Amino acid sequence: MHIQTLGTREFTEFQENHPLSNFYQTINYALLMAECGYDYDLVGLVNEENEILAASLILLKPIGIKCYYGYAPRGFLIDYQNTALVEIFTKELKNYYYEKNVIFIKINPNVKAATIETKNFTKIPNENEYVPDILANNGYKRLADNLYFEAQLPRFNAIVNLRESEPPLFSKNTKNKIRKGIRKGLKFEKCDKEKINIFYELMKNKKDNSEYYYQDYYTVFAKDDAIDLFLISIDYDNFLQNSQYFYNEESEKNNHLNNKLASNGSERTINAKMQSDKVMLTYKNDIMEATKGINENKKEYIAGALVIKHNKTASIIFSSYDKKYKRFAPNYFLHYNLIKYYQNDFEFLDLNGVVGNFKEDNPYSGLNRFKLSFNPEVYEYAGEYDLIIDEKSYEIFLHNGVLAKTFNKNDILKNN
Repeated sequence: MHIQTLGTREFTEFQENHPLSNFYQTINYALLMAECGYDYDLVGLVNEENEILAASLILLKPIGIKCYYGYAPRGFLIDYQNTALVEIFTKELKNYYYEKNVIFIKINPNVKAATIETKNFTKIPNENEYVPDILANNGYKRLADNLYFEAQLPRFNAIVNLRESEPPLFSKNTKNKIRKGIRKGLKFEKCDKEKINIFYELMKNKKDNSEYYYQDYYTVFAKDDAIDLFLISIDYDNFLQNSQYFYNEESEKNNHLNNKLASNGSERTINAKMQSDKVMLTYKNDIMEATKGINENKKEYIAGALVIKHNKTASIIFSSYDKKYKRFAPNYFLHYNLIKYYQNDFEFLDLNGVVGNFKEDNPYSGLNRFKLSFNPEVYEYAGEYDLIIDEKSYEIFLHNGVLAKTFNKNDILKNN
């Protein structure tokens, strides 16, 4: 058995049929990263019958002088439980890349090692719980078990089972937020590349990526119809119509409460009347806002998402909303519509990362609460590892801070 370079077609055929297939291990992702300054290899472990037993996209970038680091995003396409295969592949990979002056290869395997029970947040290990030990025994250095987003890709992901997800399964608060978005006249739009600039405006305060990065992302994956862009806008005509309807409905209720107050000034009736007055004021303000939007011929985009489609899974890679319109609940409206959009053709919607600290006092508690409100399954992946090829050079870069600087939180590979 030996490592050899694979052609695009044979690599693609292997990855598409592998149980760990994911969009990070595709030629499209390789081409995207090439636009970002990375070289790449498509390599495979091949036996005497020329069968591919394991393969990987390896991204390469200089680190130091005349040497490189490698990165296998979402890990190798290999049976990690096959200890003999992991041992052979690792040995051959180290020999192959030592000749190419690669110091180490970073991996974060697409291996779900545990499920997080979302009621009490207990960890339920599965058959992959020993994969970290197998990797450690073959010289992979396990990096810190990050609870937050310190690693290149999230360690915990929230994934909605589209075959089981219907609004009755959502939390009461989530259903109320979705209804609010509908009442406020929000509109779900699938858009083309020409509106990437609008999406960038929504993302620029959240991510350091340039508009060209999102343009490249769309262009590369659009060739295989593997990416969708969605935007949420305000339909002011619909907003006005809904606001007038609910104002009139509340007005009738308010008049009824006025009549009750005349004959029965109970505390309960007084409180109901005060609450009704507040609701009417809200609808009146909505009418004024919607009327202004119509008069000014506004076209307001307030949320958006980029979604990659791969095999049976649609993955939200980037999403954001304009916090000025938080009262419209656009993020809830967006994610609800994504679930409905992909429900017929895909099995899973990956909401992307959550953090492993599920306590309310963690700085990402709002993010966790939002994603968990859609009743996803939460998985913990096997973690992040460095396969050290040149130990001496690796130790030098580790201690002089080069590794920390290279893989800081602004690294372009990070998508969570």
